[in-house]
Amino acid sequence: METPIYDFLRSYADSETLRAHMPGHKGVSPIGELAELYNLDITEIKGADSLFEADGIIARSEANASQLYGTAATVYSAGGSTLCIQAMLALMKQEKRRIIAVRNVHRAFLNAAALLGLDVQWLLPEYSEGILSGRIILPDVEAALAASAERACVYVTSPDYTGRIADIAALSALCHQYGAKLLVDNAHGAHLAFFEESLHPIALGADLCCDSAHKMLPALTGAAMLHTSCNEYAHKLKQAMSLFGSTSPSYLVMASLDLCNRYIYEKIRCDIAAALPRIAKLRESFSDSLIFTKSEQFHITIKAAESGYSGTELAELLRDNDVECEYADEELLVLLMSPFSLGEDYVRLQAALEIAVSKASRYERRTSDFRLNLPKVACSIREAVFAPSEEIAVEGSEGRVCASVKVPCPPAIPIAVSGEVIDRQCMEIFRAYGIKSVIVLKN
Repeated sequence: METPIYDFLRSYADSETLRAHMPGHKGVSPIGELAELYNLDITEIKGADSLFEADGIIARSEANASQLYGTAATVYSAGGSTLCIQAMLALMKQEKRRIIAVRNVHRAFLNAAALLGLDVQWLLPEYSEGILSGRIILPDVEAALAASAERACVYVTSPDYTGRIADIAALSALCHQYGAKLLVDNAHGAHLAFFEESLHPIALGADLCCDSAHKMLPALTGAAMLHTSCNEYAHKLKQAMSLFGSTSPSYLVMASLDLCNRYIYEKIRCDIAAALPRIAKLRESFSDSLIFTKSEQFHITIKAAESGYSGTELAELLRDNDVECEYADEELLVLLMSPFSLGEDYVRLQAALEIAVSKASRYERRTSDFRLNLPKVACSIREAVFAPSEEIAVEGSEGRVCASVKVPCPPAIPIAVSGEVIDRQCMEIFRAYGIKSVIVLKN
């Protein structure tokens, strides 16, 4: 498959005559570090196309991605899935749709809601892995859609942070029955289109979804894609993204997406087929000592507490053996593999995990009893985010109104949402996740 963006950068790097058109570094590093990257880093010079007005090499590369994913349109983001989420919600605001969202969203969703002045109707999942994960209850979704006097959309995160996949096909059918749109944060699922049977949201009926290519594919940080299955949105995606995206998007990031297309076309299906037995073997080898969540295969999520261990201690022991986890708390340990991972990576992971399990302290086996009730709402998300605020200790936050959401990334999932009143339950959850301070409205 052609790689028009990368090929242009490569030809540019070899041409001294074009360097006069470069801003700032002029294509070279004055002290030598990152020399090759400087050499490939360009701006919107003649022939390089423009991301939000693409009709040249970027448009050709995006068309390749659209063909690979089977979409009505796919466009690139050099600002991660955050930019894609902003664009999806902007399109919904243009259509004056009611936003119905399952609660375990990324904080990028909340920031977009604040910027766009959106009110959100929250649905609680049936939690099973703390605040990170839960089963989406279809009757609750249908009840919300049936009760809405406005046209609506449903926003879900799938896979969620632990790798749990929602029933996108059922959600899509339900949404379309009520004239609603289904939006999916598929940031952790860019690879799902290339299983033997596609698990990608677009293939299963979603109207819009975002993929963070840098999470599951060999792409640079910030590389993401916005997909639609709807012809009506195909020519609106760029304009919606341009409301939030930089006018100087990174060509290095876009080139990595371009090269990902080639990797997908040439290798990913074979790599997935080779990886799945390795993952199954890894899980099976720890079947007597560890309990794994039900998830898409490349998320190896361990129920540490239920297995009798501390997830944070297991993570530290893995680091001692040069293995870095994706996320850990007392309850869970998330190990994120990639189709691109080599066979030797699984050998090293198994050895390190065996050492970690052998050295970790044992605790009485327990199950998580996580609950979350929706806090009271004092004001809108937008009002809270842009009101005068202060940062205070969690211990003194009961009864105060949450302003900007302050949760670490990963996992960046909110506990109290902007505009909600922090109650004792919120405080307990903050403490459980090691959050010591919160941002609240000034009294």
